[in-house]
Amino acid sequence: MNAYDISATGLTAERLRMDVIANNIANVDSTQTPGGGPYKKEQVVFEPRNPSFLDLLSSFRGNSSLASGLGGVKVAGIIQDPAPPRLVYDPTSPLANSKGFVAYPHINIVKEMVDLIDASRAYQANVTVMTETSAMGKAAQAIAQA
Repeated sequence: MNAYDISATGLTAERLRMDVIANNIANVDSTQTPGGGPYKKEQVVFEPRNPSFLDLLSSFRGNSSLASGLGGVKVAGIIQDPAPPRLVYDPTSPLANSKGFVAYPHINIVKEMVDLIDASRAYQANVTVMTETSAMGKAAQAIAQA
């Protein structure tokens, strides 16, 4: 895999991460979901894209067209936070339980914003890698033509 392909996997993964974080922020006060109960915070899980045995065998045989599974990152899944809901005392709410508490999602808005900034910067870093790879390719081509 070349630098473009590796950065593209990072761009795709970080974009999904930003979407999930934005969804968490949008649902910070969602006390009811179609499945019942408050919204559960979601988190994206990444894992490295490692070469398979066949990819390695192909590279040793001189096959330059390796499978796309080399290098980079992939999304292993999106998991729900197992933390219990945040209980807020509001006996006037129609959603309050028998003790007067309303269950809200266990989402810390400050942490979500920090995670969103982190994902945005990781996305930008991958864009920079693509830009610099292109510039290096152009410089190498200019040297080769000189």
